[in-house]
Amino acid sequence: MLPTPQKYFLTAAAAEGESGLTAFDNALLAGGIGNINLLRVSSILPPGARPDPELKIPPGSLVPTAYGYIVSKEPGQLISAAVGIGFSADTFGVIMEFSGTCSKEEAEKRILAMLEEAFRTRGMELVRTEVKAVEHVVQKVGCALAAVPLWY
Repeated sequence: MLPTPQKYFLTAAAAEGESGLTAFDNALLAGGIGNINLLRVSSILPPGARPDPELKIPPGSLVPTAYGYIVSKEPGQLISAAVGIGFSADTFGVIMEFSGTCSKEEAEKRILAMLEEAFRTRGMELVRTEVKAVEHVVQKVGCALAAVPLWY
């Protein structure tokens, strides 16, 4: 059985690259998660997990991460990515991620709407939210990324 993560942080960053993959890698680096291996997970924050914005994860670690990103090769295009966490009073939280061709503000609005729906669907009370978003105007090949890495 795998251990349950106890720490998390939110990050959002954007970057350019010569290719889609290097733009994505550069956005990971800009977001402070470029030297770890992301294991994409669905969207539940474990009960009792606490924020640690200064968390240093050892390079090469396998890290459960909820994330969204967009890569564009269209110069001048506005792209954005956002993540958000909805918190309950006494149990697990819900993480939502979004990316698209819109402003940071629109991405944040979409995250909040998704969190409200997720809690409503679960019959849970949403007591608090945290959202992190970024927008980027593509120069050559751009990437906008937002993520919630979970750690032990």
